[in-house]
Amino acid sequence: MRFARLAPPDQDRPPFYARLEGAAALVLDRAPWLGGTTTGESVAWVDLDLACPVEPTKILCVGRNYAAHARELGNDIPKEPLLFLKPPSSLLGPLQTIVLPPDSQRVEHEAELGVVIGRRCRNVSPEDALAHVFGYTCLGDITARDLQRKDVQFTRGKGFDTFCPVGPWIETALDPAQLRIRATVNGKLRQDGPTSQMIWGVPALIAAMSRVMTLEPGDILATGTPEGVGPLVDGDELVIEIMGEGDRAPGIGALRVSVATADASDGGASTLPDA
Repeated sequence: MRFARLAPPDQDRPPFYARLEGAAALVLDRAPWLGGTTTGESVAWVDLDLACPVEPTKILCVGRNYAAHARELGNDIPKEPLLFLKPPSSLLGPLQTIVLPPDSQRVEHEAELGVVIGRRCRNVSPEDALAHVFGYTCLGDITARDLQRKDVQFTRGKGFDTFCPVGPWIETALDPAQLRIRATVNGKLRQDGPTSQMIWGVPALIAAMSRVMTLEPGDILATGTPEGVGPLVDGDELVIEIMGEGDRAPGIGALRVSVATADASDGGASTLPDA
């Protein structure tokens, strides 16, 4: 099934969750991973109505989870998952704008599979991990590469507002090991890699992450990026697409966002969208 969070710009109502069935959105009374059920209201929707589909307590990420990506940045392959956090304030919805901060001269895209947690878990085993997953989505781990290298740790380089686009929706019936991640910038292919090349697959990542902290329903996990990361500049369009790998394997779809330079006088605050 496909679930989204909608914020129609022509309606005076807060964002709401819905199950998408073609052109119809069946409105839910709360987030689906919190047991949301349909209210009986059905509305038409278009792409412009799509908002960031998650409201997590945390965004938990893993670095260097594809060997080729680790090599392209000149890094060793970690002996265990390299975990870090992005703040929820970095979230961005479909068709919104990544704001390039004046603090950085090199902002790059990292296209990733996002995993949305459906059940609270702590110290879960790899064998039981997928039972705690609600669904999957497209995610961009946008990174100020120069600041990441300067600071060594990742908080500033990966934590700016708008540095975590997510969407366009959440798909629930997928095999996370049978997907292909692609990223294009202005129509040119930059990244193209199968999730089967992850060093640690989704079950192993959930197990490792849940040994460190409790994963709450609605939390989102970023699972690492294939090789091909590259720069983003003012005026770019970034498209992150996740498709099924193999005959008739289901995929997710495409997340589209634009890129713009921040107003240096206010750090871009006047241009930041509501996620």
